[in-house]
Amino acid sequence: MPGVTREDIQALLVRHEAALRARDAATLASMYDVDGVVISPYGGVLEGRAEIERIYRLWFSAFPDMTTGTVTALIDGNRAVQVWRLSGTHAGEFFGLAPTGHHIELTMVFLMTLADDLIVEERRIYDFTGLLVQVGVLKAKPQA
Repeated sequence: MPGVTREDIQALLVRHEAALRARDAATLASMYDVDGVVISPYGGVLEGRAEIERIYRLWFSAFPDMTTGTVTALIDGNRAVQVWRLSGTHAGEFFGLAPTGHHIELTMVFLMTLADDLIVEERRIYDFTGLLVQVGVLKAKPQA
């Protein structure tokens, strides 16, 4: 994979986590190729840095006290997988829902493909239905 080494990817993941913890949407977006793509249960298919920055800002606005931590990261060639643990309080509009004050806990997986020290594609995997239950959009059926 010309243009990206294991060390490059490790460094990018460290910068990515630092920017996420700092809630720095502009810096996060700059880590993606100008034509980068993010595929997400919440945002759908996002193309380009402006859209990627917008979705980060939406998350930061909806969960202003959001904390994150990397559970694990794996690198194979020009691909990386990061497993995140996210928690926060629903204190801003999210998915058209006014703030509920509900606390959320979520595990997310980011599958990334990189080239030339930038993320060219990222697929986010998480339990979106469980998230909607936590913020109060959906009701879970009680266990018998």
